[in-house]
Amino acid sequence: MTTRTLRHHDGTPFRDLNHNGTMEPYEDPGLPVDDRVEDLLSRMTLEEKAGQMCHGRMVAGDGGFMPSGAELIAERHLTHFAMAQVPSPDTMATWNNHVQDLAAATRLGIPVTLSSDPRHGFTANPMTAHTDGGFSPGPEPIGLAATDDPALVEEFAAAAARELRAVGIRLAIHPMADLATEPRWARISGTFGEDADRAARMLGAYIRGMQGEALGPDSVACMTKHFPGHGPQAGGEDAHFAYGRHQAFPGNNLEYHLRPWKAAFAAGTAQVMPCYSIPSGSGLPEVAANFNREVITGLLRGRHGFDGVVCTDFNSLTGMEIPGVVRLPARNWGVEHLTLAEQVVMQLDAGVDQLGGETRPDWIVDAVRSGAVGEERVDVSVRRILRDKFRLGLFEDPYVDAEAARSLVGAPETRALGRRVQLRSLVRLTGRPETPRPLPEEPALYVENVSRDVAARHGRLVDAPEQADLAVLRLRAPYEQREGFLEQHFHAGSLEFPPAELERLRALCATVPTVIDVHLDRPAVLTGLATGAALLIGSFGADDDLLLDVALGRSTAEGTLPFDLPSSMRAVEESREDVPFDTRAPLFRCGHGAAR
Repeated sequence: MTTRTLRHHDGTPFRDLNHNGTMEPYEDPGLPVDDRVEDLLSRMTLEEKAGQMCHGRMVAGDGGFMPSGAELIAERHLTHFAMAQVPSPDTMATWNNHVQDLAAATRLGIPVTLSSDPRHGFTANPMTAHTDGGFSPGPEPIGLAATDDPALVEEFAAAAARELRAVGIRLAIHPMADLATEPRWARISGTFGEDADRAARMLGAYIRGMQGEALGPDSVACMTKHFPGHGPQAGGEDAHFAYGRHQAFPGNNLEYHLRPWKAAFAAGTAQVMPCYSIPSGSGLPEVAANFNREVITGLLRGRHGFDGVVCTDFNSLTGMEIPGVVRLPARNWGVEHLTLAEQVVMQLDAGVDQLGGETRPDWIVDAVRSGAVGEERVDVSVRRILRDKFRLGLFEDPYVDAEAARSLVGAPETRALGRRVQLRSLVRLTGRPETPRPLPEEPALYVENVSRDVAARHGRLVDAPEQADLAVLRLRAPYEQREGFLEQHFHAGSLEFPPAELERLRALCATVPTVIDVHLDRPAVLTGLATGAALLIGSFGADDDLLLDVALGRSTAEGTLPFDLPSSMRAVEESREDVPFDTRAPLFRCGHGAAR
């Protein structure tokens, strides 16, 4: 590797990060972290400090629409990157080592921190979650909550962290501490549900699994999001889009949304991301949390005493462009009238340490040189940022073994754990836990949205319900398809099945005993199906064969609902966005399901 490992005169091995043959204090692994941070900070130029305060995006291989790693690291001094895509494990590990070499060649040799949105579920959204890289899938976080088993969640998070570390990803841009109090919101699958107490248990377990009891060389640091709670979105619309810029607090219930955060702080979350939206009606200032001093310095740092890194949600200042595909606007809600320079100063004054998704440290340099921001304010943020790098052990060894990554990521034992958690997350909503009626040894199966190859291992496939002993259908929770590159990935709008589809499903249920599984990425209205299906299951990301085993009575669905399922859209529309369990006469209550 580029950086030499030398020995001090007392025999202490160290990485010669600044290439001068001497063990400087920041290179000394025996010194306290704070001492090393202060020494390194004293050696940094303003430009190098500003580079630490940008958390950019990166594509392995320098492909596509982003500046090259060499430019960002060597010229702009960036050392934090969210991976926009992850190729095969060994390729990703090799890429990590490449960017660490680029960093090691710089004046001070500050190592790179690679980060990622969730990659251990079933959701593929270019802005929020990914399914590439060969990682071992469990259910979505809402499915982890459905297990209501903190020990199992911690075990799964620890296994996920091992796979991330193996490829060089040392910062998780997750979990979400948001609460699912607004059923229409498109990001419920990334939460731990509607019940603040259950969400707190799951959140603490997840962070402990990722980080361990304290942040160290075996940790993946967590950037918990989106403070002070993203769930109560006005009308259920998401703040990635201008029409979703506002939250709503008709129940004056901000305190409820802060409860899971106490568990995150108790578990030691290293970092926090504020939300895009404006906390309208909460009593807080009417500007987006990323720019809101009362949210970050007042609530987060003052009231809750958080002194870790605060990174803005990504591209709040400039948006993002994929040439020839899409131009995504800035999410600078409530401050659109300000100049870019004024917005940067406002974020720094609010208490932000890093500009998520941005790669322009010159904005910070200009703010200091103009006198709008003091360099001592920059130092406060850079101390926090460097402290995490030291705690993670990156200054000692940021490299990974590509061959080991190939065998560790997606290893059989980790995939088996993920499948065990998937099964534990399945919720029996109605019907008997056993099959609806005695079936022949090789039942005739009619399936929809189930792999025919997988189904063929469970019975004899037929092409019409009339020919079947049992029908097994996998459905998605209803949503309204929207146009636009990004909107199409966010399921929003009505939670009811269209009347024609509901009539078709009920007719099928009348023809043959039918097992219906609904993927509950949002709390669907299942009123028309609850009495028709022989067995109605809620899932949150599970392999087809696991669902078939439950459908045929070979396994049991043991999960419990992590939110209420409403009985109608009218009840949803009449409910308050910030208040849990607020829809009138819900079909199924949070906690409904099989008792273990």
